Amino acid sequence: MREGKMVTMGQCYYNETIGFFYNNSGKELSSHWRPKDVVVVTLGLTVSVLVLLTNLLIIAAIASNRRFHQPIYYLLGNLAAADLFAGVAYLFLMFHTGPRTARLSLEGWFLRQGLLDTSLTASVATLLAIAVERHRSVMAVQLHSRLPRGRVIMLIVGVWVAALGLGLLPAHSWHCLCALDRCSRMAPLLSRSYLAVWALSSLLVFLLMVAVYTRIFFYVRRRVQRMAEHVSCHPRYRETTLSLVKTVVIILGAFVVCWTPGQVVLLLDGLGCKSCNVLAVEKYFLLLAEANSLVNAVVYSCRDAEMRRTFRRLLCCLCLRRSTHESAHYTPSTRTGTSTRIMLSENGHPLMDSTL
Repeated sequence: MREGKMVTMGQCYYNETIGFFYNNSGKELSSHWRPKDVVVVTLGLTVSVLVLLTNLLIIAAIASNRRFHQPIYYLLGNLAAADLFAGVAYLFLMFHTGPRTARLSLEGWFLRQGLLDTSLTASVATLLAIAVERHRSVMAVQLHSRLPRGRVIMLIVGVWVAALGLGLLPAHSWHCLCALDRCSRMAPLLSRSYLAVWALSSLLVFLLMVAVYTRIFFYVRRRVQRMAEHVSCHPRYRETTLSLVKTVVIILGAFVVCWTPGQVVLLLDGLGCKSCNVLAVEKYFLLLAEANSLVNAVVYSCRDAEMRRTFRRLLCCLCLRRSTHESAHYTPSTRTGTSTRIMLSENGHPLMDSTL
């Protein structure tokens, strides 16, 4: 019996179906749409569309406004691009989940998982890069516009190299196709060690962000306090301190709320916790992590007054262009009896008068 088990453990299962690995991990593979699946897909599609539209607007704003052509906004643009990618990845997941999962090939499943892992890793890594650059500019008493472009571009390249590395590794080596006893329950084709490393990496990013923003807070508070001692501006001192506290709490709070639940279940599954019912909540916690791509847009970009003005200008131009386009092609119809006369025009000049 032991010998047969050793043979099985040393065997690779590249030609098996998705159902084989789900049965091995004990994860149910539904053959029909359950109410739970419908709820998750409905919420997922809604979040994905909002993520796509919001981050497209941010990228358009940064591209169109010359004031945003500065290194710090390159990082904000990269965050929007990573979150846009996350929206696309989650949208792909929503169209290949539920009963459709069983019809995926192994390559299709790894593609679905790889898109999610790459996009979410890029988003989290960019949050850390923004924190690091904010720390550097504050400590050096340096304007964001003075940040070295080359350094920021290298940070962005490093973010995507790390994200692609973590996203591609499972399909090529960090899977359990040749070691079924190491398969995770949440992602039945991935090794539990991969989930544990991913969760611990995200936790490390959070701890680094806490350390960076805490240092920024105490540094700025000391500087403002010294200024307040020489200039009687205690109300302004309190206002600045409270504003800084609010910013730090929002940034770290958003990360904790959106990411901590998913990190906990990933870590529990990665550590092989048999008594933990991680499958009952995994889809909702993944949705919460995806919602972070929408929260990022609000926390990092929409709180910027100049960014909001650019949003309004873009949306007004879009609405104005649409109304101008419609009025240029159609003039109000006039009804005579049972017929309707529509004046079709181009460049303001009537082309033809048709009766319907």
